[in-house]
Amino acid sequence: MNPTKPVPDPFRDHRKAAGILKCDFRGESVPMILRHEDVRRAAKDWKTFSSDAPFRVPIPSEEDVRTMRQLPIETNPPEHTEYREIVEPFFLRAKNPVVVAEIAALIDRMLVDALGRESIEVVREFALPLQSRALTHLLNVPEAEAETWIGWGTHVFRDGGESQKKGAVLETYLQRRFDQAVAKPGEDFFSALTKATFRGRLLTREEMMGFANLTFAGGRDTIIHSISSVLAYLGKNPEALEFLRQDPSRITLASEEFFRVFMPLTHIGRVCPVETDVHGVTVKPGGRVSLGWASANRDEAAFECPHETRLDRKPNPHLSFGFGAHLCLGAPHARLLLRTLLQKCTERVASITVLAAKDRVETEASYQRVMGYESLTVKLTPL
Repeated sequence: MNPTKPVPDPFRDHRKAAGILKCDFRGESVPMILRHEDVRRAAKDWKTFSSDAPFRVPIPSEEDVRTMRQLPIETNPPEHTEYREIVEPFFLRAKNPVVVAEIAALIDRMLVDALGRESIEVVREFALPLQSRALTHLLNVPEAEAETWIGWGTHVFRDGGESQKKGAVLETYLQRRFDQAVAKPGEDFFSALTKATFRGRLLTREEMMGFANLTFAGGRDTIIHSISSVLAYLGKNPEALEFLRQDPSRITLASEEFFRVFMPLTHIGRVCPVETDVHGVTVKPGGRVSLGWASANRDEAAFECPHETRLDRKPNPHLSFGFGAHLCLGAPHARLLLRTLLQKCTERVASITVLAAKDRVETEASYQRVMGYESLTVKLTPL
């Protein structure tokens, strides 16, 4: 199909010039690495660009919204590898045929409901409930548990209200769930962590909380805003939905292109243990750098016409799930959700009409970037 109009790229000129952009985040000057190859190289070099930095891997830092290190993301190999092996079986449930069927039924049910309405606000009435309910199947807990999670909003820490209070709500919930798992263990995520071992000992409660905190905070808003962006795209580009309907085998490549273009996470932090030169910028010991995933996904050196959305793009070496040892644990789950949503749309939805939209804009000292929607109201017309 013909490519659609460009999506704005705030990093293009900086990427072409120096390959780096110094940006101020709450008084901390952080150089952002922008080029695809440079980002990949830094992501693999954990000795120079370390993740062993509690609270400082996210940008901005999260010291004020949680009390524990997130696991396994805020560790380096070999600890990271060993921690990851503890929870990876649950995240790989996204490839289990039973879970795949459950997600398909969930999305089908939610689409039927949306098709029966005059309109639906996608972010909070569709994408948020879908993300939350789908997570119950991944963690092997009753789907009804999602109603609590939906109440936390699109981001567990930053979606309205006081972030410190929201972080405390999550921690209180997790402590209660672990207490229940100890008293009455089952086959769910929480019970598995209470029984898991690390280097010959049971996990501490703090380690359990670190795994669970990341599980609920790490892949939440990213999935929500990816789903919203894709539905908006299909509404604004009706030929795209027809392109996929004509040949559903196109969905796999299309979903990867959507992940590339609608990258909801601009970047992630790393800490330099020693003084490091980063493209001419000196980073002092303990200073941070940014791995610019969104910029790397638009690099002209890695992608032909990266400003275009090409649903048949191949190859597509996007970095939307990271790179190297810290490749996103939730990648199979995110892929399952988006591919299934696209499949069900081709089967049930004739068209999507965008009725109202308010962009979600990340505004920093050195750039502005649209990354999803604050709100998106659409009408779905059935086949």
